[in-house]
Amino acid sequence: MISSESTAVRVTDLSHRYGDRQALSGISFDIAPGEIFVFVGPNGGGKTTLFRVLSTLIPLQSGAASVFGHDVVRQNRHVRASIGVVFQSPSLDRKLTVSENIWIQGALYGLSGPVLQQREVELLAQLGISDRASDRVETLSGGLQRRVELAKGMIHRPALLLMDEPSTALDPGARSDLWELLRQLNEQFGITVVMTSHLLEEADRADRVAVLHDGGLVALDTPDALRATVGGDTITIQTNQPEGLAADIREKFQSDPVLLDGALRLEHNDGHTWITRLIEAFPGRIDSITLGKPTLEDVFIAKTGHRFWQHEADR
Repeated sequence: MISSESTAVRVTDLSHRYGDRQALSGISFDIAPGEIFVFVGPNGGGKTTLFRVLSTLIPLQSGAASVFGHDVVRQNRHVRASIGVVFQSPSLDRKLTVSENIWIQGALYGLSGPVLQQREVELLAQLGISDRASDRVETLSGGLQRRVELAKGMIHRPALLLMDEPSTALDPGARSDLWELLRQLNEQFGITVVMTSHLLEEADRADRVAVLHDGGLVALDTPDALRATVGGDTITIQTNQPEGLAADIREKFQSDPVLLDGALRLEHNDGHTWITRLIEAFPGRIDSITLGKPTLEDVFIAKTGHRFWQHEADR
């Protein structure tokens, strides 16, 4: 565990309910200063509830949470002063200019005059939108609007940037640009970035990833370490008799395939050698067979028993 003196975020046994629905179930974790940390999971897994608790938008029901040592309940003013927030839904006034949006945000934090002007100039330059300061927000693309959202969230120079589903409505190119900006801000200013996402490819870019599922924390580590827990290459077999073939594979190879979405999945080191063995052992019974390296979706499957996107669709 990270000591409290060097902890950006600490959550202990946090639970939250909405009526009969358990949104969070006793989760605990620490986030170190300077980390880029992503909470990933399907919609309904508890990500947004956690975001709202950490940003002091909803009261803490059970457990404890602190930001740079400040309790989110007893010291919420200190917490709010140390965080910047980028919401999932746009918070910009589309009829105002980029500069006007930023100045209003700065005024809310007590900034004005030359100090606010200098910070705006610096931020817009860092985010590559200096030439759009006088443009109305409604004229900007989704990616540029996200940059303005970042400028708003950082005008008071927070130590922690909280972002709820920041890639919502962004195309792949804009999403990649957003991550480059986050890395730049993180490296230049040491800002801690904590975001929620339902995109597994985003989690792969983080320093550490926490996987939330039905309100519980089912995995937490670096992306590489999480993939290493899967246990080897992933072999996927398409067949018109999955149950029978699974039984025969168990008997012949003492291996335990998992039936998932109508296909059989096995995990083995040296997966390429297993492909030959399986095809030779069961000629005519395998329609197709593919080999892949472990992914974060494989981690999700191993921890929950079903596919990430299938769970999303079921919800």
